[in-house]
Amino acid sequence: MPDRRSRLVVIVVALALVTGIAATTASAAPALPACKVGDTLTKYRGYAYWNRSLLDPTYRLPSTYAPGDLRSTSYAGLNAGFSVRTNVITDLKSMAWAARVAGARFAVQSAYRSYATQKSTFAYWVRVHGYATALKESARAGHSEHQLGTTLDLKAYGGKAPWDYSYDWATTKVGAWLKNNSWKYGFVISYPKGRSSVTCYQYEPWHFRYLGRARARAVRQSGLTLREFLWREQNPSPTPTPTPTPTPTPTPTPTPTPTPGG
Repeated sequence: MPDRRSRLVVIVVALALVTGIAATTASAAPALPACKVGDTLTKYRGYAYWNRSLLDPTYRLPSTYAPGDLRSTSYAGLNAGFSVRTNVITDLKSMAWAARVAGARFAVQSAYRSYATQKSTFAYWVRVHGYATALKESARAGHSEHQLGTTLDLKAYGGKAPWDYSYDWATTKVGAWLKNNSWKYGFVISYPKGRSSVTCYQYEPWHFRYLGRARARAVRQSGLTLREFLWREQNPSPTPTPTPTPTPTPTPTPTPTPTPGG
């Protein structure tokens, strides 16, 4: 009898472990969506969530999204004619100065774009390269990080547009400096090299989104692209409920039968 009960306890524990593993697998976080055209409003779309908004070919901002605290990039010691949100200015200015000291002076190629401006921008690339290619090199209106007011396309001071180079702009002095140092000032490259299947857009070493220093450091240390980082943050893996370990039923010790006295 004790051996049968011991085997029963082992079977029950094994079943509990298998059930727990299955439950954990079933409760894993949703996988990163495939790159597909859609028009779903992003989860974090308020002005206060500027460094949490996930934007890609599927998720977008409202057409009315237009920050009211835009300031000229000239306040950061850079060329005028472009705007970013106020909270970007201080770190942008620090980065611009550090780059200049390092002999890697840069300028702004593009910054905030309204919904209407992005609509025109995308239409331009459709005319130039066709719709299918435009989807990979430009965002449709509402889907662009530039609409956040915290994203810039940068170029070498006095240089041409970074996408007009016949070679990797990140190998230029300015591009290399920004690639290696921008995170220290709160900026990340949204579309890094070799990750187009994940970011949904072609490699853009000139496209920098401001997240704040601590957050940019976290993205860098994670080894993830910004899209992956934001997706995981918004869809965390639920903490599995631990499966209680069944308490074995103690085997009663048989009471010896008294031997009659002789």
